[in-house]
Amino acid sequence: MPYKEKEIEKQYYTIGEVAALFDVAPSLIRFWETEFDQLKPKKNKKGNRQYTAKDIEELRSVYHLVKERGFTIQGAKEVLKNKSVQTKDKIEIINSLEKVRSFLVGIKEQLNTKS
Repeated sequence: MPYKEKEIEKQYYTIGEVAALFDVAPSLIRFWETEFDQLKPKKNKKGNRQYTAKDIEELRSVYHLVKERGFTIQGAKEVLKNKSVQTKDKIEIINSLEKVRSFLVGIKEQLNTKS
């Protein structure tokens, strides 16, 4: 899973920080902003994007559909438009399961090294 799950600690994140979080180029995030209406980060006086935790959650949905599930941009738009709550729930479930899997793999590795 290229998306790096971490606790949201700051109020605002730069486009570089968000791009690093998803392991994509900042230009891809700017492109997604032009394609998906729900991606509207605040801009400061200099015009720099400032992403909130909510913005990152919206990006996570887009990332999941386009990069992990292989949807086209148009297909992802339709899914988000028609099933936004259901899609977000599924993404949360997948993220939770991946955390549990990582935890269990870690335990397995610890048990194997102690044997």
